[in-house]
Amino acid sequence: MSVPPLDLGAQYRQLRPALDAAIQRVLAEGNYIGGPEGEALEHELAQYLGVPEVVGVNSGTDALLLSLKALGVGAGDDVIVPGFTFFATAEAVSLAGARLCFADCAPGHFNIDAESVRQALTPRTKAVIAVHLFGQPVALDPLRDLCARQGLWLIEDAAQAIGARYRHRNIGSFGSTAAFSFYPTKNLGAFGDGGAIACCDPALAARLRRLRNHGRQSRYEHGEIGCNSRLDEIQAAILRVKLPLLDVWNEKRRRLAALYQEGLRDTACRWPPPVAGSIPVYHQFVVTHPERDALQAFLFKHGISSAVFYPIPCHLQPALAQSHAGLCLPRAERLAQEALALPIYPELSEESVMHITQLIRAFEGDVG
Repeated sequence: MSVPPLDLGAQYRQLRPALDAAIQRVLAEGNYIGGPEGEALEHELAQYLGVPEVVGVNSGTDALLLSLKALGVGAGDDVIVPGFTFFATAEAVSLAGARLCFADCAPGHFNIDAESVRQALTPRTKAVIAVHLFGQPVALDPLRDLCARQGLWLIEDAAQAIGARYRHRNIGSFGSTAAFSFYPTKNLGAFGDGGAIACCDPALAARLRRLRNHGRQSRYEHGEIGCNSRLDEIQAAILRVKLPLLDVWNEKRRRLAALYQEGLRDTACRWPPPVAGSIPVYHQFVVTHPERDALQAFLFKHGISSAVFYPIPCHLQPALAQSHAGLCLPRAERLAQEALALPIYPELSEESVMHITQLIRAFEGDVG
């Protein structure tokens, strides 16, 4: 049995009539940027997330960068981010002109640790970015308390966590802003790049809309330096077709994750339990294994695609290692050596998951 890491073609085939109709609607209207599809998507996402405002942008990276700019974070400011995350989280801080400070993962979890954040505070700290990695919500209560006491902006990087919940609220409704990605592989994916920013402040949302469109106040009047970061109409129309199915897809991911957990019980595989009061969406199902590289090679030999997220922590990346020389984040560094993402997507069959768990058990029998 061969199992790909993802099967976007299967999703398209299931939704082809509705997706084709949505794309044709945009083509027939001839309005490709700044039209009714984008406005409707922003409204529908705001309703889904339970926030007053959503601003569509062209990527999850820009969602982070524009959030920082709109909140006034820049040169002379420090921003704390997790060391174990996709590089874009750190990259956005540098692009905003602020200085990066890294925090470690919480014990037994992939996400940022509030105590490590506290230790990373400096007199210049202005914001913290909490990444809900792999669709697992961060333990937000201690982090929100810390940010409130220190007068810091809390930004949620929810690029991998749309639909996840914490304390009976949707992820993305807790921070000053929340950044979402609609990269094709995400739980809610477009047919190209796309992103959105959620926030509760109408004035902040208005500034974000100016910043995404060259700082424009009127057609030829620009009140500040912005950029070109607009979500196009075709992508918005595609996302509007998919959004009503998101909860069903996420529930399928949870069922598959439960099958993995049952099938891998009593193996060397480990995975973090959801934090109290949270409901994950398993953008990835990631385990740790002491023989990660050998296990990945064994699975590949048997037709199973897996992936390593992320083999190099941000503070050790070539672009940042010199400026953060001597920094040690032991939990992040260990996860980089042991974490392995197993296939998980709504179209994946339960039989495939059971087959993968049997292969892992066979691997452990071979190496044992």
